[in-house]
Amino acid sequence: MTQLQAQNQKAGQRYIDCFHELSAKNEGAFIPFVAIGDPNPEQSLAIIKTLIDAGADALELGIPFSDPSADGIIIQEAGKRAIATGTNTDVCLDILKQIREYAPQIPIGLLLYGNLVFARGINKFYQDMANAGVDSILIADLPIRESEQFRNAALGANIAPIFIAPPNASEETLQKVAAYSHGYTYVLSRAGVTGVDAIENETSKPTANVAAHELIASLKNHQAAPAVIGFGISQPQQVKDALNAGAAGAISGSAVVKIIENHLSDNTAMLSALHEFVSSMKAATKQ
Repeated sequence: MTQLQAQNQKAGQRYIDCFHELSAKNEGAFIPFVAIGDPNPEQSLAIIKTLIDAGADALELGIPFSDPSADGIIIQEAGKRAIATGTNTDVCLDILKQIREYAPQIPIGLLLYGNLVFARGINKFYQDMANAGVDSILIADLPIRESEQFRNAALGANIAPIFIAPPNASEETLQKVAAYSHGYTYVLSRAGVTGVDAIENETSKPTANVAAHELIASLKNHQAAPAVIGFGISQPQQVKDALNAGAAGAISGSAVVKIIENHLSDNTAMLSALHEFVSSMKAATKQ
């Protein structure tokens, strides 16, 4: 795909195509998250390629930030590792361009923090990310009431803005989330920061429940983009539960990053373990 063709696409078009193709096969989407540059830029590129090769339907990637307030300790540590090896926004752009070249059709989403956007300049940030092949951006610490400038910059660059539908959201909030999100809608399976219950406390296994089902049903009533459930997704059964709750897919972050953390001394074993995990989670999306 040429840059001109990409510019002529609707914001989030790769997500639209992905969900359509998966629905035709009666499958949901499995979307792994990793921090770009973790544990170092070279290995990070190999990791992301492995996620794709193992069957990831889309990618959610983080740009490392010094104060990731929405993340639990596992993803915080991943960001620290990346920053310590020199990863910054420019390094992330280089890796993103290589990933887009490697997988021209896979949707690539970013999850990041507002200061990173401000530091580069809002319009320049979105245009640079568009030029690197990014499809969507979710700013974790951006209140929806203050999002207009970011939404406009995103859509101006043909990048889909993504907003979070929390479990305690009012109908007014859900209506705005539905109206402002393109490509997909990020649905929280629970409140809190990423990963704490599901990974650090092995006895706690949160899963999509009645509340998630009702939340997704409400979003559908507001004609929202397809719902994808995130937070606490660490096992194949939780992927199945997310899809049974009406989601089009599931995002797993801390469980993926934990595999990286557990294999820092052996890159080959790390890639093998990641491939096995993603393959098993993808298999769970097949109804």
